[in-house]
Amino acid sequence: MSTQSTMNRRRVPSTSEELPVIGCGTYVGFDREPGSRNYGSLPSVLDALFQAGGTVLDTSPMYGRAETTLGELLPKVTTPQLGFLATKVWTRGEADGLRQMETSLQRLGVPRLDLMQVHNLVDWRAHLKSMRAWRDAGRIRYLGITHYTSSAYPEVESVLRSEQWDFLQINYSMEEPAAAQRLLHMAAERGVAVLINRPFGGGGLVRRLRQRPMPPWCNEIGCTSWAQVLLKFTLCHPAVTCVIPGSGRPEHMDANAQAGSGVIPDQIYWSDKLDEVLRI
Repeated sequence: MSTQSTMNRRRVPSTSEELPVIGCGTYVGFDREPGSRNYGSLPSVLDALFQAGGTVLDTSPMYGRAETTLGELLPKVTTPQLGFLATKVWTRGEADGLRQMETSLQRLGVPRLDLMQVHNLVDWRAHLKSMRAWRDAGRIRYLGITHYTSSAYPEVESVLRSEQWDFLQINYSMEEPAAAQRLLHMAAERGVAVLINRPFGGGGLVRRLRQRPMPPWCNEIGCTSWAQVLLKFTLCHPAVTCVIPGSGRPEHMDANAQAGSGVIPDQIYWSDKLDEVLRI
């Protein structure tokens, strides 16, 4: 496993804080009970992220037991570093939203969250009031919104225009590139940091690529796996702050994290590589 903290970092526009460009999503991978298969390896997933220089951990009450698991395991990691913790509110009504946010703090075992996001824009107006009050009280640092489907982009754009947010979390990948057409540019123009979910799309492309040899240019940009190639592509857009591939296995987290180190080719570089990869 890597022990080098050489990961690239990018600025959060609203504060100029810098975040490492690869994080970890907890959907599926951290929805585990103590004693179940893979639960015991999850502290090593966190160590792999931290040892590579990453910090961003994204979860949600929608992700089954993931928040609770993360709260249980963070004190057990060997790397002396607390992550940048992001979770979500996913319910309707101000009162239920407040109860859910309180529960998230308890599950994660922290007095303050780095980022609270309105999950899939559900009742975002009601939650924004509560989130602002929590930010003023020092209980959260950043406010954000999330979604994961291109069909929601018009609504996401409308919400981005109507209020000032610190973060947008959205899907973007070679397989699902539509966010680059307008949404990522809008985030950059409005000074909104961007977390990327689904960097491998629906998974079909990466499964196909695994059956194919990697061209020599992959090694030239420091990639030893197709997953790293897809992560490097996602990071090519200048509006992207951090990519959060889900992982429940230490070796996958370690390999993913390495995509955030070294050269990250720009969009011009990918203009003649994209068709080649998609044809493979």
